[in-house]
Amino acid sequence: MNFDLELDARGLACPLPILRTKKALATLQSGQVLRVLTTDPGSVKDFEAFARQTGNSLLSSTGNGTEFEFFLKRK
Repeated sequence: MNFDLELDARGLACPLPILRTKKALATLQSGQVLRVLTTDPGSVKDFEAFARQTGNSLLSSTGNGTEFEFFLKRK
């Protein structure tokens, strides 16, 4: 998937991946896509809730148990 900005939040625990994602999304224009990489298993539910609460679209959420990848589209 194409993206405009990548955020590497691997090694960070909750709530840091979400806080850094919020900051990164603020630098994007409406419709641009952010790719986020994390290692926190709790980030799966966190990103789903974040997308619902902020109105940004969670385009994709994948993981292999140790690393997780999210694509968010700024509203």
